[in-house]
Amino acid sequence: MLNYKRYRKNPVMDYPEREWPNKEITKAPAWCSVDLRDGNQALIDPMHVEEKIEFFNYLVKIGFKEIEIGFPSASQIEYDFLRQLVDRHLIPDDVWVQVLVQCREELIDRTFESIEGIKNVIVHIYNSTSVLQRDVVFHMSKEEIKKIAIDGTRMVKERAAKFPGNIRLEYSPESFTGTEVEYALEVCTAVQKEWGPTKENPIIINLPSTVEMTTPNVYADRIEWMNRHFEDRESIILSIHPHNDRGTGTASCELALLAGADRVEGTLFGNGERTGNLDIMVVAYNMFSQGINPELDIEHINEAIEIYERCCKIPIHPRHPYAGKLVFTAFSGSHQDAINKGVQAMKERGSDIWQVPYLPIDPADIGREYEPIVRINSQSGKGGVAFIMDIYFGYKLPKAMHKEFANVIQKISEEQGEVSPDEINAKFQEEYIDRKEPLHFKKLKVDDLSEEEETSFDTRVYIDYTYKGELRSMEGVGNGPIDAAKRAIMETMGLDIKILDYSEHALQAGSNSKAAAYIHLLDVNTGNVTYGVGESSNITRASVRAIFSALNRLGLH
Repeated sequence: MLNYKRYRKNPVMDYPEREWPNKEITKAPAWCSVDLRDGNQALIDPMHVEEKIEFFNYLVKIGFKEIEIGFPSASQIEYDFLRQLVDRHLIPDDVWVQVLVQCREELIDRTFESIEGIKNVIVHIYNSTSVLQRDVVFHMSKEEIKKIAIDGTRMVKERAAKFPGNIRLEYSPESFTGTEVEYALEVCTAVQKEWGPTKENPIIINLPSTVEMTTPNVYADRIEWMNRHFEDRESIILSIHPHNDRGTGTASCELALLAGADRVEGTLFGNGERTGNLDIMVVAYNMFSQGINPELDIEHINEAIEIYERCCKIPIHPRHPYAGKLVFTAFSGSHQDAINKGVQAMKERGSDIWQVPYLPIDPADIGREYEPIVRINSQSGKGGVAFIMDIYFGYKLPKAMHKEFANVIQKISEEQGEVSPDEINAKFQEEYIDRKEPLHFKKLKVDDLSEEEETSFDTRVYIDYTYKGELRSMEGVGNGPIDAAKRAIMETMGLDIKILDYSEHALQAGSNSKAAAYIHLLDVNTGNVTYGVGESSNITRASVRAIFSALNRLGLH
């Protein structure tokens, strides 16, 4: 049994005054990509310089105005990449590059050396403030931890005064989610006062869920509490940096935006340490799906996927929201039917508003295509297989036949996985239409007896067929061609069969169209039943062929 008693519930703040549940997201936040730092450091095979440059250029192309480009004081590779951006004049004047650095003097000096020649720089300092890290990592008091933040701020401020470009300070109380909110506010306020921001030159206070520790509503409560208790709030850009340890990074971000966050840090598809960072693309597309401009040029998701997968060497999950290969493909026949009806309704109404069941957005709006198919695998229901046969090939299988044929296809899918429409139809032809051994229907003649004599049996049929390649014939009378054919078979072959159901339809429109007939046949002696299917330009011949198909499937000869 799971030893759940080893774990304690993380404390939840008492905050009945919360207002965020009654709010709505109405505009995009300021986005900051941390792909090149936080995302890159989590890669098994980190990006080399040219890959980083390509990725940086793409982030600029789609509209990021703030991009964290690395930790230049941490390694020579990070430093060299930053200098390549400067020397090759790749940083637009309206883009702020962000560099991360610990609150240590030699590292801050190295950082300022790396950013020479850049117009707009966010210097991001941090130190951990949580109860646990104060206790087991740093062995420091609250005052000592706060002093680290103040001293780091002062060092950046002194160097910023001599820097020819624009410097904006960002401070993160790392492990904010494990820090008492009152103490987090105390530290952030001390940094704010040391830096001296104004409304015109604000400071970024970044409150990360460095580790997701509880439900997203608790994170939102903490963000709103901080938002309402900051001094001189107009001088602060309230930023968030959600991680995804509990799988709720998107929810944490969206609720934090309701709670007052102005700015969001994350990566394009959620790459990051452990279970990853916030997925900026998901949040941006979520906004888009609600009629909100995400203020990123993300109309061509395939381009983003290609660059991400190539540079990061991580594949996008096929069920990833918006970007996954399968998210705009239906496996269910009922879903497919609803989607088709929704699209048709939009056309009939002449509506420009997208309202289609199962598709929250039009795939074409982000450079994708809706795949008008039902994809069949071992988990697909019987309706999906029947839908394929109808939409693709025109066979309207009787409802009672759905399970029978679906069972045939499921055996294939269990062996090979997904089964394509062409494979499904090929198996249908093999099992039903082309089932001509040992009995093969060849020729039919029908005579009307109603004018010759008074009898309830008014139809005689003559059937030519082969049995194991040998040509034979039979005849019978009945109250119609199908009944007469059945009686001929019973008398000639000594069988006891019963037709349980019969249906037919045209396969194509027009006078020269073929017909398909379906016969549900019972072997009275064994109780076994199956369907047979026949095709012909003549519905009577199609029906007799269906009987022969069923006989072959039942093994009655």
